[in-house]
Amino acid sequence: MQTFPFFTKSCVYLYQMKQLLFITFYSITLAACSPGRKMTNNNPATNRTTAFDKQGHRGCRGIMPENTIPAMLHALDLGVITLEMDIVFTKDSVAILSHEPFFNHEITTVMPGEYLESYIEEKEEKKYNIFNMTLSETEKFDVGLKPHPRFPQQQKIAIKKPSLAALFDAVKIYMQTQNRPFPYFNIETKSTPLTDNIFHPSPATFVDGLMKVIKEKKMEQWVMIQSFDIRTLQYLHKNYPTIPAVLLIEDYDKRSLEDQLQQLGFIPNVYSPHYSLVTKELLEKCHAQKIKVIPWTVNEKENIEALKAMGVDGIISDYPNLF
Repeated sequence: MQTFPFFTKSCVYLYQMKQLLFITFYSITLAACSPGRKMTNNNPATNRTTAFDKQGHRGCRGIMPENTIPAMLHALDLGVITLEMDIVFTKDSVAILSHEPFFNHEITTVMPGEYLESYIEEKEEKKYNIFNMTLSETEKFDVGLKPHPRFPQQQKIAIKKPSLAALFDAVKIYMQTQNRPFPYFNIETKSTPLTDNIFHPSPATFVDGLMKVIKEKKMEQWVMIQSFDIRTLQYLHKNYPTIPAVLLIEDYDKRSLEDQLQQLGFIPNVYSPHYSLVTKELLEKCHAQKIKVIPWTVNEKENIEALKAMGVDGIISDYPNLF
């Protein structure tokens, strides 16, 4: 682990005070929000007549630290319809936003509260298994200060990985002051068969835990669940059939659409392939079955425009300012 001088004592104190003030304001504002506020639902995963679905990948990863509340709120300012994110679980069964079930070396700074902070190195990152940490233990890690090697324009801020519940609350508060439609949430279950109960819960426990938060926050009509792990989608479809399912497809998956859907076992609401796999023929086949096509992750303006012209139903991008 690489260590280096980072904050003076006064800087650490000011940072902690800012966090305390934010939490206090956040709690008071949330309590003041009307839980009965009526919002019109037009979920882009289920409605074929909705507007083009502009999705901010991990919020807006090219601009702000990924999978954080500031990234999500900034994506809303940029006009996204849907906030795309990833979910993992802590040891104490809290759903938090994270692309990996461990602290990725590209974005993580260990914050022990002393005079020295440190970066996690790639060879040791999987030792920082979030599934083996409580929520409070994850708060010892910062995911917004380290310069991102692949996104040099990303703004640097001190920030922790938030819980999904905290994100829902933050968006509800934010929308009280914004004159725009309420957003949707495209939530990925980060799981694979090889790491069940090592880095994440088993599929049933994962989906049930995720849906518990969604139901507690009364967000059922605003979410869709996406995954490369079809086990979680199959469980979702069987046990929560009203929640839209999104099938993610890797760029190296060259199977036919028919084969992919046969293995899934049902027709998903959305087919979400790597953008390089999108063809006119694929779009025609999906649309004939009333499946929306929303490719990922499209970060070049010319590719975005080409896919729009081809007829995709939405796009997921690290740069929602390009839409």
